[in-house]
Amino acid sequence: ETVRQNFRPEFINRLDEIVVFHPLASEQIRAIARIQIDYLHERLSEHDMGLVITDTALDRLGEAGFDPVYGARPLKRAIRQQLENPLAQEILAGRFGPGDTIEVDSTDEGLTFTKRKQVTAA
Repeated sequence: ETVRQNFRPEFINRLDEIVVFHPLASEQIRAIARIQIDYLHERLSEHDMGLVITDTALDRLGEAGFDPVYGARPLKRAIRQQLENPLAQEILAGRFGPGDTIEVDSTDEGLTFTKRKQVTAA
C-alpha cells in the first residue's frame, strides 16, 4: 500500500514483486558471523591449524560488522580487518603453525589470539 501511495502506476506495473526486508536481530548477525568464520576455519584446517572463537569475540565482530542501514554487509570487512588480517600477521611472524589450535577472544583492546593448550592422553 505504501508503494502505491509513493510511486506512479506506470512504475508499479514494471515491478514483478515487492520484497519487504526486516532489520536483522543480533542472533541473525551472530549466525552470519559464524558462517563467515567457518570459512576461515576451513582455510586454516587445510594448513593443519584449528580455530576456536569465544562468544565474546563473536559478539564483538557482530557488533563491529552490523550497520542498521546496510545490515550485515559490513560484517565481512570487519572480520577481515579485525580477525583475518591480524591472525595472518601472527602466523607469518611464526607465533602459530601447523598442529596449533588458535583461540580467539575479546578484550577491551580488541581481539586476542592464544595457542590453545593441547590435551595429551596419559
